[in-house]
Amino acid sequence: MSQRIKRAFLDTEDGQILYRIGGEGEPILLLHMTPRSSDEFKELMPILADKNLVIAMDLMGLGDSDKPKRVYSVADYAKTAIALLDELGIQKASIFGSLTGAYIAGEVAAAYPNRVDKLILCNVIGFDEQEQDIIIKRYSQGYHIKEDGSHLLEQWLSRVNYIGNGELNHRCVLDDLKCFGSPIYPGLAAGNYFLLAEERFRLIKCPTLILSGEKALEPLEKYGLAKADNQSWTQEVIPHSQRVELEGGTLWMVNQMAAEIFKVVDDFLAKN
Repeated sequence: MSQRIKRAFLDTEDGQILYRIGGEGEPILLLHMTPRSSDEFKELMPILADKNLVIAMDLMGLGDSDKPKRVYSVADYAKTAIALLDELGIQKASIFGSLTGAYIAGEVAAAYPNRVDKLILCNVIGFDEQEQDIIIKRYSQGYHIKEDGSHLLEQWLSRVNYIGNGELNHRCVLDDLKCFGSPIYPGLAAGNYFLLAEERFRLIKCPTLILSGEKALEPLEKYGLAKADNQSWTQEVIPHSQRVELEGGTLWMVNQMAAEIFKVVDDFLAKN
């Protein structure tokens, strides 16, 4: 039977953070990709909550969390994750991060090793310096409203070849629209965290699962944002990690393949 997931807010000095919570047992914190929200875990949370206390937060500036007055760094996002665990009285939790959220999850494990039990890095894509410059420029510009409303169709079409015309694309567009009129807060752009990630991730000592989708790179390769040659770095800097690739998995596989992801994550949490 699926567990009920509730919503609540955490007050911080920079505004409120929305989070979802449900279940009982060992805690696991879920960190979403940019520019999505905790809605990325809508399908996965009720399954995880059958065995775990599961928490998913909207990163500051995204989803239904407030927009901070300054651009957050990855270190700032890591602090908010710890602040949420403190608010909930959780001393140690496992953390699952998807793409952008995986970089933040890795920083939490590096900066607060005594607070992280196990770590799951999902689709933590690597980028070279040229690709990083393109991504940073896009994030700093953010999305802009157009008077003729054409921005709505542009966002709908941006993923349609990979997600389709259904509900999931609609949910992704809703998350996009909540970012309009202000910079997107990925954390990665601030301080060029892409360049620091290898050094920071070498500090990770907890059991780590590197989970990737077979087709996750396709949309990024198409637009010159990532290459297959740059995707082995996590295993090199976290040599004690284990890797699982899901056949047919995409960047949006947390929504599309929740049952398959649960099985991999549940096995990992049980064996380590």
